Amino acid sequence: MKFKKILLTRMKYIGDVVLTTPIIRTLREAYPETYISYLGDAKAVSLLQNNPFLDEIIPFDFSKDSLPYQLKMYALMYSKGFDLTIDLYSNPRSALMTFATRATMRIGGDSKSRGKFYTHRISDDGLLKSAIDYHYMSLKPLGIVPKHYKTEIFLTVEERSDAKRLLQSIGVDVLKKIVAIHPGATWPNKIWLKEHFAGLIKNIIEKTDCEIILSPGPHDSELMNYLKNQYTSRVTILPMLPVRELASILSQSTVFVSNDCGPMHIGVAVGTKTIGIFGPEPIEIWFPYDRNEGHLPMFKKLFCSPCRTTSCFREGNETMECMKLITVEEVFKAVRERL
Repeated sequence: MKFKKILLTRMKYIGDVVLTTPIIRTLREAYPETYISYLGDAKAVSLLQNNPFLDEIIPFDFSKDSLPYQLKMYALMYSKGFDLTIDLYSNPRSALMTFATRATMRIGGDSKSRGKFYTHRISDDGLLKSAIDYHYMSLKPLGIVPKHYKTEIFLTVEERSDAKRLLQSIGVDVLKKIVAIHPGATWPNKIWLKEHFAGLIKNIIEKTDCEIILSPGPHDSELMNYLKNQYTSRVTILPMLPVRELASILSQSTVFVSNDCGPMHIGVAVGTKTIGIFGPEPIEIWFPYDRNEGHLPMFKKLFCSPCRTTSCFREGNETMECMKLITVEEVFKAVRERL
């Protein structure tokens, strides 16, 4: 099959977009002469800038989520003249965007309400698989087999230099090894205990000569203040940064410790040894990363895990047991082994 213009879309979420990068590379190798575009959330797809396997990035601005804006985007999709669209998200909005292209071949998830918008529907076989393998299912109608599994973000030399200058400007000694920590997450039950993070920081301060930087999320001010007040020296809180600048900062770090959230995937994709702390979500899906490259998931298997819920259903001392059982000592051991 030959195509002139392909649209690949994963409409939302930072980590999910990063996890599509192996599919981008594989698709480019299958269609070296085809024009390939990518549609997604403006913030998330900024991480795809400078990707040599894409010809165009089309940002969708969710802050302008009005009917006129959506109609404008539908018209844009139609005007592009795509003859193949691959929807890796298959929610109502992305299904409509895919349909609006009027491409002769439209690949997306099979569902009663949205399957009608696609010409080729992908059914979930129910088998546990990584997010990357799940995305690869969408390439089956094209006869493309999984080839690449390494995620990637392409930073420029200038971006890396700017990150180093920013770190220096806020007092970080860039000649030392840097441990970056992202202690927040969107879901409360994905957050390791703040006392555990404080204990980890204490161990790093007392037993290494590393610099420590904390990466805040949009709702982490209370958590950041707690951690900063515990240790006023050698702990630097980063300003809130656009995700691409955060990627540049993480590229300057030696080790990155993160809860299961978008920044965790960014850390891996820029090549920093990343330790992911997991609770309700299965590592088989959300941590498809090479242990030989220094990446490590920390988790405790309980009778109720992975529950995949936004709040723990257990009560009293058993609440969030999966996160409580991950000890400061074992996370610090993993950090030190990677320095």
